Amino acid sequence: MIVEKKLAKKLKILKFGDPVLRQAAKPVTVFHSKLQLLVDSMKVTLHSRDDGAALAAPQLGILKRIVVIDYQDEYIELINPEILLSKGKKVDFEGCLSLPGYFGKVPRAEYVKLKYFDRFGKENIIERKGPMARCIQHELDHLDGILFVDRMEEDHLQHNDNETKISLKSVLDLANGNLKNTPGQA
Repeated sequence: MIVEKKLAKKLKILKFGDPVLRQAAKPVTVFHSKLQLLVDSMKVTLHSRDDGAALAAPQLGILKRIVVIDYQDEYIELINPEILLSKGKKVDFEGCLSLPGYFGKVPRAEYVKLKYFDRFGKENIIERKGPMARCIQHELDHLDGILFVDRMEEDHLQHNDNETKISLKSVLDLANGNLKNTPGQA
């Protein structure tokens, strides 16, 4: 009997406007080989890009509470993550693989204490601050159907060319599935 081992593969990242990005993800209840293959595929997908630090399963059309982060020399897989404590506040730029090339200023806690499970079902608690805390909060928002533009303080996003701006209203229209108003110059 030949057993075929499935390999991780690159998955398609959904773009703003896809209704799946606005849906809440469901908790993972079974920790099995299919979960491990999914986490591996998320890692492959993230590493196939040079413009992202993290990826949440809903960005791939999978409504499960799973996040992979590879940022600041740390790789971590978060399953069913939950913020237990957050402190401080800092406003800084954020971007998203689902809206590539655009950034906006978002307020986030400077410190988070987080409970999560690893791919084998072992519970862990970690504390992170600064940019890693920001990254974690951004990805956990994806698990609840929240996009970084929902938390922005300014009325526009900046393109990475430093010249193009898009009005926040246009981006929110797109993010909410109103494709009649596609992003334009602000």
